[in-house]
Amino acid sequence: MRIIPRAGPYFIVLFFLGHASFVPAQTDEIQVYDAAIAPTGTTSLNLHNNYTPGGSATPAFAGGIVADHSLNGVAEWAYGVTPWFEGGLYFPLYSITRDGSVVYDGFKLRTLFVTPAAAMRALFYGVNFEFSFNTAHWDARSYTSEIRGIVGMHLGRFDFIVNPIVDNSWNGFSKLEFVPETRVAMAVSDRYKVALEEYADFGSISRFLPAARQSHQLFGVVDFHTRAVDIEFGVGAGLTGASDHRVIKLILSRDW
Repeated sequence: MRIIPRAGPYFIVLFFLGHASFVPAQTDEIQVYDAAIAPTGTTSLNLHNNYTPGGSATPAFAGGIVADHSLNGVAEWAYGVTPWFEGGLYFPLYSITRDGSVVYDGFKLRTLFVTPAAAMRALFYGVNFEFSFNTAHWDARSYTSEIRGIVGMHLGRFDFIVNPIVDNSWNGFSKLEFVPETRVAMAVSDRYKVALEEYADFGSISRFLPAARQSHQLFGVVDFHTRAVDIEFGVGAGLTGASDHRVIKLILSRDW
């Protein structure tokens, strides 16, 4: 069975990769994608909030938000169009800075293509495309995008998932930034999972940063399901000097 039209994904990949560049920026979403999407005809809402109790006191670019003691969040809206395609909107994207100011950071559009019923498959995969409109204090460039691959396996109680991601800011193929994410999870019960997640930033694909300047964060995560909402809570620690030292994430999800 063909999951997506023959030319569609390849054209989109080439389009997104054609003008790429790396400018470091903060993150509104700390999540490894597992190819799960909203059922056809169903709307979902994920509320992402990430707090940095110990991070860099220097902005990534002039006028940018300082990571230390800031909270970044976004409401992620999605709609299941088919069993293999979901469309999404991230809005509003916001921050609460360390001085207590609440600022608007922009919005994102998303298209996600996956193997249907991924949770029931031993092997699953997909690809996600995002296009961002950024305010001046959120990113040095007004327009950026992301291509996120999804490859994973369900083996008994265990999940093994990799999201090879490239970020770009439309300034040349050689300056794509490689920012992979990895997750290993174990189901404790039908309602609970525990996981380890690693989030990395290697820098430009044409020349990786030296190891000491790369960002690597390891998160301990707990997922649990209730009748009202799904909850994902994690605490992350930086593994290099270029990483934020501590980050706390909370994701609340619901379909209707």
